[in-house]
Amino acid sequence: VHLVESGGGLVQAGGSLRLSCAYSGFTFDDYAIGWFRQAPGKEREFVASISWSGRNTIYADSVKGRFTIARDNAKKSMYLQMNSLKPEDTGVYHCARRSVGVLSTSSVDFSSWGQGTQVTVSS
Repeated sequence: VHLVESGGGLVQAGGSLRLSCAYSGFTFDDYAIGWFRQAPGKEREFVASISWSGRNTIYADSVKGRFTIARDNAKKSMYLQMNSLKPEDTGVYHCARRSVGVLSTSSVDFSSWGQGTQVTVSS
């Protein structure tokens, strides 16, 4: 199982970024996937998750209405569109895969993780 994130960078507050997560080594459309982030000195926190079919999504309250999670099973990829970024969105963003197809907001339910991509939002 291999997950690779891309698309991070430095952006001013109010700006947008689109993160991507490419996978290999497993049947992508069998599993729920999600995004987590970790800021310096803080614990990893849930951002968004999407079910195996893409029909169900869930977001952290802090990003609801600003971030959109999506997946393209044919392209074996997942995306996180981030709009109206705030300095508190700064952190390393990781994509992760569950072992089942249903949603979860808990990191302990995700068994495979990417290395992460840095997102920095300046004020």
